[in-house]
Formats: sequence, structure tokens, C-alpha cells
Amino acid sequence: MSDALKQTVGRYGIWSVGLRSEDPSRRGEPAEAAAELQELGYGAVWLGGSSAAHHALPLLEATDTLAVGTSIQSIWQYGAGASAAGFAEVEAAHPGRFVLGLGVSHAKLADQYRRPYSALVAYLDALDAAGVPAGRRVLAALGPKTLELSRDRAAGAVPYLVTPEHTARAREILGEAPLLAPEFKVVLETDPARARSLARETLALYLSLPNYTNSFLRLGFTEDDLADGGSDRLIDAVFAWGDEDRVRERINAFHEAGVDHVALQVVEDGPRDGLQREAWRRLAELLA
Repeated sequence: MSDALKQTVGRYGIWSVGLRSEDPSRRGEPAEAAAELQELGYGAVWLGGSSAAHHALPLLEATDTLAVGTSIQSIWQYGAGASAAGFAEVEAAHPGRFVLGLGVSHAKLADQYRRPYSALVAYLDALDAAGVPAGRRVLAALGPKTLELSRDRAAGAVPYLVTPEHTARAREILGEAPLLAPEFKVVLETDPARARSLARETLALYLSLPNYTNSFLRLGFTEDDLADGGSDRLIDAVFAWGDEDRVRERINAFHEAGVDHVALQVVEDGPRDGLQREAWRRLAELLA
């Protein structure tokens, strides 16, 4: 099943909050954007924020080959029963194209956050009982234990805010068969000061979340790297910026380290939930 999923999502996808619209008046815009992303050659889109199956439906209806995944659906926000029912509805309408990405979110963002690993295991048990196949779900895994769970109880992992070095370690734990599809942030800006400034604006939230800061420390960064918005060393490791050759090289480094798919998140001026269609076109040309 993992091989089929790898083929479905392809080598590149787009990670976006903007494609997950809660506004009925804007329903057509994300769908139109998804159709263009399919034409541009992307294999998948990943819905940022705590997304669910119903957010994927407009995009699936507007396309015929594009995979749509949640990245991620918080186990605290959506119960396993509701998650299973949503999966079944989408699967019946668009078989094989929806990927249920699950994660434990963060203590700062979920009041009920308790024993997250045990809660995730129990959630997977409930999905098993409800008939949601392991081969169609992936986990937002950063540390070794959750990566092992991604290998044993899911089709693979969709780590967020990581580096090629994390990829190499993750692949060792996962083995070759599971899907490894990290998110990676891209700033299409050649001026170093401007690019790093945009990156730091985006990184600020994540530096307040221990799941990410602990991950950075495991990867060899120091407390100094995490201070004052992030060192240049940290920024340059978790964001791609620069000219086309440099951005392409940074993305390719993930594939060389062992990923199957990279979910690209564009960072630029403007609202985070905007549809960055011109940037997505530029990326498609660069990757071609």
C-alpha cells in the first residue's frame, strides 16, 4: 500500500493553509487553485492547520488525480469516530486520493493535551476498529518513538519543520517501504536580509513550541540558535531561499537524504492563508 501511496503523491506537493477555506463564499477559489496545481504537475496538496476530510472535498471534486492530505488533523480537535466517518465519506466519493495526516498538536494549542503518545496510540486503535486502513494514514512524526509508530501503525510520516539530516535519521527508523514526506519552507527571495526576515516572522510561533525546539536540539542546534528569532544557521537549515539553483539544490537535498515526497510551503509577504498561485507556478518551473 505504501508503494501505491508514493505513486499517488509523487515527488512534490504544496503545503498550504489557504487551500483549506472555511468561508463558503471562497469555496471556488481553492478548488480552482487545486486544479491548476494538478496541471502544474504537483502530485499532492497538504492542508495546513488542523484540517479534516471535509476540507479536502472541494479540492478532490475539482481534480481527478491530485492527492489531498491533512497536515495535520489534530487528534484533540477531531474524535476518532468523526475522523473515521469523514474518511469513509471522502473515500466513497474519491477512492484512493485522500490521505489522513494525524498529529498530537502542542500543549500550548490544545487544552486537553495529556500523554500525547498514548493518546495517539489509542486513536489509531479506534481508527483500526472503525475500518480506516493504516495504509491511508500518516503521522506528523518528529521523534524516534512516533517515527516507529508511523512505520508500524501507518503508511509513513509527514514531519514538519525539519532538515535533510532529520530525513536521514527518519529513513533509518522507517526503513525503505513507508512514505516519508516532510514539509519544507521556501522563500523565493534572493536578498539574504529580506529572505531571513520573512523566515523569522514565520518561525517565531514555532520557537515557542517545545516539540519543535526539542527537535532542533536533537538535530544538533543549540539554545543560542533558538534565541532572538533563530540564528542564521537555523534559518538557513529549515528554509530554502536564494536564486533558483540554490532553492532547487536545497529541495533536492531532501530527496538525496531519502524522502519520497516534499511538501513545499511558500513563505512570502501577505496573509498566511492566501493562495500563493504565482509562487506555486514559479516553483513548478524551477522543479521541472
